[in-house]
Amino acid sequence: MTTETMEPQVQEVLDKLRPFLLRDGGDVELVDIEDGVVKVRLMGACGSCPSSTITLKAGIERALLEEVPGFTELEQVF
Repeated sequence: MTTETMEPQVQEVLDKLRPFLLRDGGDVELVDIEDGVVKVRLMGACGSCPSSTITLKAGIERALLEEVPGFTELEQVF
């Protein structure tokens, strides 16, 4: 699957999760997709939260694995 076809699906997953992040004072931004690797930036309270790694791996990465064919890994960029 190409980056162009993955991007709308990735955005859809992030949009589903966004209300939970906003409730805690944070947000997530899609930065790039390269060879199945999705790069995101956590913003607001999520950027400095000690639980941000758990949010990334247990929340966002799991949802992307379930819903986006071709997704392989989630990376946080700063």
